[in-house]
Amino acid sequence: MNLLVDGLQYSNWSEEIFRQLRAGGVDGVHVTIVYHETFRETVTNIERWNRWFEQFPDLIFQGFTADDLAEARRTGRTAIFFGAQNPSCIEDDIGLVEVLHRLGLRFMQLSYNNQSLLATGCYEAEDPGLTRMGREVIAEMNRVGLVIDMSHSAERSTLQAVELSCRPVAVTHANPAHWHPALRNKSDAVIGALAETGGMLGFSLYPHHLKGAGACTLQDYCAMIARVAERWGTEFLGIGTDLCQDQPDSVVEWMRTGRWSKRVDYGEGSAAAPGFPPMPEWFRDNRDFAHLGAGLHAVGFAAVEVAAILGGNWERFFRRSFGARPEMAATGRAAE
Repeated sequence: MNLLVDGLQYSNWSEEIFRQLRAGGVDGVHVTIVYHETFRETVTNIERWNRWFEQFPDLIFQGFTADDLAEARRTGRTAIFFGAQNPSCIEDDIGLVEVLHRLGLRFMQLSYNNQSLLATGCYEAEDPGLTRMGREVIAEMNRVGLVIDMSHSAERSTLQAVELSCRPVAVTHANPAHWHPALRNKSDAVIGALAETGGMLGFSLYPHHLKGAGACTLQDYCAMIARVAERWGTEFLGIGTDLCQDQPDSVVEWMRTGRWSKRVDYGEGSAAAPGFPPMPEWFRDNRDFAHLGAGLHAVGFAAVEVAAILGGNWERFFRRSFGARPEMAATGRAAE
């Protein structure tokens, strides 16, 4: 059996979902534990996960390294890897990068839609690029082994991060903008830069990122992946579903608005329907990954390519990304 890894989920976690992960054969999943949380609030979220690890040790455990994917497969469990969709968790203290990495954080976005202390978000009208702190934090993330995720970042900031980082950068959940022009989807320039530098692109299943939203067909989605593979290869492609299963609609307000505005910002989609949009009928929960495998086969991918996209590429990326590199200088470049 080949590894199955999801590059991003933000579900309303429960025993039912943990059992669905196992029913779907998901060996590893990157889970969001930060949207707008401070450091202390992030620790509270980690404490909540620690209780789940205690309650359901036969279903889930915390993942720290790529080897935990093989351990998950061996023991019939799912490895949970923590990630932040915003750098709010490090506040204005670069020292918290290492602290959070030691607590298990393995991904951190440099911005979430808005301008942050590090980089510009994709909803801003102007994109001045990385800030001075952003450049320093990239170097520190490179040193400790914390993945730079640019899923919600603007174009210039993303391209600068790819160029500056001495480790590959990830876009864990997005699709090509040429397929569907959502603000969050990525240009050919960004996709090409990821491909050239050994980064990762996790294709999203969040309906606002899909052509046709929840009505998008499996064939159209998989054909989109095939077109990207034909142009840039399959080695950097994965799945990052952005599954928000069982979340109440009220959570959208926290995701989009946080504390930065008194006005509710609904982001992409209609302000008249601020809740979560319906998922495609062929992917409702983690038990539906088999549909993706069949769809990729149907559009012409070989078995080895399907295995890579559904997990093998993420496993290789984890192995390259999570370990500390103390030899890296403060500039973020490896020592000669």
